Amino acid sequence: MYLKKLKIINYRKFRDQENEVEFVDASSYLGTEKDVNIATTATLIVGKNNAGKTTIVQALDKIINNNNIVASDFNYFYLRELYGEYVAGNYRGNIPKIEFDVTIGLDKNIDDYVTNIAPFMTLADLNATEIKIIIKYEPAEETSFIENYKNILNKRYDENIAFEKMLELIDKTSFKAIYYNKSMMPVEKFKLSDLIEFVMIKANNISGENCLSESFNTIIKYRYQELFKADMEKLEDKLLGINRTLTKDIQKKHTRDINNTLGRIVSNKNLQVMLSADLTFQKMMRNLVKYEYVEGDNRIPENQFGLGYTNLMMIIANLIDYMEKYPDNSFNSRINLIAIEEPETYMHPQMQELFIRYINDAIITLLSIKQKKINSQLIITTHSSHILNSKIQEGGSFNNINYITANNNQAFVIPLSDEKIVSNGGISNEEFRFIKKHIKYKFSDMFFADAVILVEGISEYNLLPYYLERSKKLKNKYISILNINGAHGMVYNTLLKTLKIPTVIITDLDIKRDKEEKKTYKQVNRLAGRETTNQTIMYYNLDGKDISNVPEYFRDENIYVTFQNKIGYYYPTSFEEAFVASNYDNEIVNEVLKRIKPDIYNEILGNSINLLNNKKNSYKWQCKLANVKSEFSNEILYNLLTIEGSIPVLPKYIQNGLEYLELILN
Repeated sequence: MYLKKLKIINYRKFRDQENEVEFVDASSYLGTEKDVNIATTATLIVGKNNAGKTTIVQALDKIINNNNIVASDFNYFYLRELYGEYVAGNYRGNIPKIEFDVTIGLDKNIDDYVTNIAPFMTLADLNATEIKIIIKYEPAEETSFIENYKNILNKRYDENIAFEKMLELIDKTSFKAIYYNKSMMPVEKFKLSDLIEFVMIKANNISGENCLSESFNTIIKYRYQELFKADMEKLEDKLLGINRTLTKDIQKKHTRDINNTLGRIVSNKNLQVMLSADLTFQKMMRNLVKYEYVEGDNRIPENQFGLGYTNLMMIIANLIDYMEKYPDNSFNSRINLIAIEEPETYMHPQMQELFIRYINDAIITLLSIKQKKINSQLIITTHSSHILNSKIQEGGSFNNINYITANNNQAFVIPLSDEKIVSNGGISNEEFRFIKKHIKYKFSDMFFADAVILVEGISEYNLLPYYLERSKKLKNKYISILNINGAHGMVYNTLLKTLKIPTVIITDLDIKRDKEEKKTYKQVNRLAGRETTNQTIMYYNLDGKDISNVPEYFRDENIYVTFQNKIGYYYPTSFEEAFVASNYDNEIVNEVLKRIKPDIYNEILGNSINLLNNKKNSYKWQCKLANVKSEFSNEILYNLLTIEGSIPVLPKYIQNGLEYLELILN
């Protein structure tokens, strides 16, 4: 058995839509020839801070450990709607409820013991692959709750006070958890804790100066108890001998004096004390290891060691402690869950990358048992792009990733899979492989951004951050600028639409020219009969490569695709060309052009002071700047940061893209 799905309804940030988390069956990967690591076998829950990741873990803790319900557990907007129903006099059926739908997967490849879920099964479920358990938290005394709130409303408080009174009443109300099967028939005498064992390892678990030593104590204790039993027997014999020697010495030197002292104070001559040594393995293990970091001839105390390393060892120690308590044969009768919250805490980026890759190997090495695996379901919550990237790279897919996004303080779950991206996206397997490899280069940042801008070249990538910083509406947003190094933005279409992140794709018009036009640097003043070589435009354009009637932009759900439009009399076909044409008379632009291409600058302008020639020769500038794009954009940026002068404007098509983001994000 394994936890397959969890639907969260009206609990904290979650309402009643896009609220289902999917989990991977880790046992399905065991026993395969492929090396098993948690990149494949772990469920990843990713999202920005305050998106709702922790809420999912808290929901599991709530339903398994049957914690009480309070007003702050309810979704705020749900309670507002409930309040509106009460004001309208609609009380029937409108009591505060929180619901969790738990789907249990049945693994037919192993001998699952289904005794614990038998009450939720019917004869029709004998060959089922999953069983549903529905949990509803509602007031234990429904009638009493309704009558109490009617009395509150009768006092005619203003709206805000009446709503606060409802929250106070919920806090005072006793809630009961009622279990239902898929037919909504109540199931009595059942607790989810009988079926699921849940362990939570919190992110910031560093407490005290000796926590690292305590972690190693846990590891060494396990190795003695489980791996070195012969040594353990010898150690216990030694401890027994030490206790005998110490007890004999204590009784000889101390016990008689203490009893004599008591006899003078206490009249009861029968009152005696017995002092004896009680050194046990458990007690010894508490302070067995002193951890020091060795650097050359120096020994550095653990309280001066890096927090990232300490946090990692704490996680490993907790996992080993868990594995010690739950032997392999327990996994057929219970579902075992481990949740690790934000393991990236205090870790530097490289350690975050390696965490997913090697944590299982590290545990196997420490346990010295090659066949032992973390064969429970592992859940990791994170806002680390490094851990996410490592998961995708090592696992070779987007499977088992739940992306959590928030809008207007409401959380939404988007389960990802390769099938969603490939089958529904109309992209080839080759393009999908490109995404998985390309995403390594900062692209995983998109999962944690307020918006994404895909650019085609280095110039846009270098200059856009400066202009975003100048935008009053965008400078406080986290906008991930990703360089796709070519016209491949369309490859990310399905992934970006799935994530629902506001996205601007800035690409080039790339007008196809014949040899003569290229040779003479012919400017293009009309698009009739023209074609593009740009793959992204071909993807979104109804007429394919024919751009005779191409619109000013494309819009596909959350994606805005923008490219060069006519500037003056001509159509530029690259960012550099559009930037020069839009700023043909700008002092900074002219200084940079003169510095990096003096011969071309003199050739285009000559002795003329008519800077309009820059615009009339924008295509020539595009061609001549083709091999110095990085130098061009860096020089522009340097001057923007160091020289006071007229700031060059962004080409209109890029301005339009930024205005789209301003509208969406504000």
